[in-house]
Amino acid sequence: MPEQKKRVLVIGGGFSGLLVARDLHHDFDVLVVDAKEYFEYTPGILRAYVKPAHFDALTFTVQEVIERKLHSKFLWGEVKSLDGNNKTATVKPIFSKSEETINFDYCVICAGCNFNPMHKWGQSLWFATIHEAARPEGDWPHIDERFLEGRRRHILEENQFIAGLNAKSASVLVVGAGFIGVEWATELQYFFPNLRLTIIDFLNKCLGPLPDTAASYCNGYMKRVGINCVYGVKYNPKDPAFWGTVGMDGEPDHTYVCIGVKASNYFMEQTGAECLSDKGPGGGKWIHVNKKLQVVTKDRKIWADGSIFAVGDCNQTFADEIKPIPKISYPGEEQATHVCKSIKFMEGKTGCCGMFMKPKEAIDSWWPWGAGMFATSLGPHDACFVMAAKSEPRTGLLTLWGWASAIQKEIIESSKVDECKGGRMGQLIWHWVTTPPATAGATAAPATAALPAPGPSGAATGSAADAAKSAGFCRPH
Repeated sequence: MPEQKKRVLVIGGGFSGLLVARDLHHDFDVLVVDAKEYFEYTPGILRAYVKPAHFDALTFTVQEVIERKLHSKFLWGEVKSLDGNNKTATVKPIFSKSEETINFDYCVICAGCNFNPMHKWGQSLWFATIHEAARPEGDWPHIDERFLEGRRRHILEENQFIAGLNAKSASVLVVGAGFIGVEWATELQYFFPNLRLTIIDFLNKCLGPLPDTAASYCNGYMKRVGINCVYGVKYNPKDPAFWGTVGMDGEPDHTYVCIGVKASNYFMEQTGAECLSDKGPGGGKWIHVNKKLQVVTKDRKIWADGSIFAVGDCNQTFADEIKPIPKISYPGEEQATHVCKSIKFMEGKTGCCGMFMKPKEAIDSWWPWGAGMFATSLGPHDACFVMAAKSEPRTGLLTLWGWASAIQKEIIESSKVDECKGGRMGQLIWHWVTTPPATAGATAAPATAALPAPGPSGAATGSAADAAKSAGFCRPH
């Protein structure tokens, strides 16, 4: 009889989750669980709100790619809890009223994060509201963004709202002059030029972590197009004097909060609370990991015998092992590559020319080189690109700007989405971008981010759940 493959549960079907499925499906039975039915190219979503037709270039349903191209299984549902000791996860499928228990041998958490630390659930325009408990307490409970069409409806509604503001030359305040704030303000200015825009930040410049040359370039662009830029001011809407401080006559017609991030590891709060940080961006609750990216407790004890990993935006490293990593897509992909290598090592699945080798321990990860690359859009025809940034603020080099950088960012987006669709050109480009540096310490598979394709969502969920059960992943809860 053929050898029974070990089971790998992947929580999250974004960049990192799809990479894990693609890299491990040859040697393992892989199940990807995601609370939404589609992949979304998050770095480009701001453009969709001001130009809704662009949304189709950023997203598509994931089932067909995961099951047909990545030869893995997909379950559309929300992970409610993760039991490290028993190696089980409780999942509620999207069309089921009951929960199911998923058994696994390894688990890779690729759950990402949310963006608004001022909201209980981290609600923002920039990432879909996908958690069942969060929807009733959000600002758009009438929309179910777990469905692709629900996400599209939200984008169209917000676009119409902005058009109404533009028609009356409304005042708009953008709070936070980081990457999202700067990109959002410049997108609004280009597509809705009648808006009276103000952007503020607590720091004394925009794009705080980037070098002064990049900050100066972006600040200069915003001033040229008429955006009022105010720095060194804390957002305090309850103070009447605050509005005069930022050059406004009174409260704006609308405010967009574009500051910080917030953890969304809710499935860890019951059975894995000892692994969640007490501090960190947005109030903590990030998943602690060691330098091998294995989930550990607050006092650094390995959780669940080292078989559970967390990569990308959902995790938090210890600064004396790996310095804090920006919560952007590329570092998560590189970390996912490291974890795939570790799991193969632990099962003796990697050796010279693919030959069997004795099991080894997980490999050490490191600060990803891609964490130092930042492309910031300034509307559709301008941008700037920084590379070689380090964990210290204001490091890196401004290497490209203007129309050339805008074209570069378009190429990045289109080629990445093509790779996610399984396109040969996209895979060829991103193989050479991500593989060599990721394999500096160990041989690893290409860090591409394969993705979605259309498929009937209802039938997809049922067949995926049945397939997972037949493979021994599930049992009734």
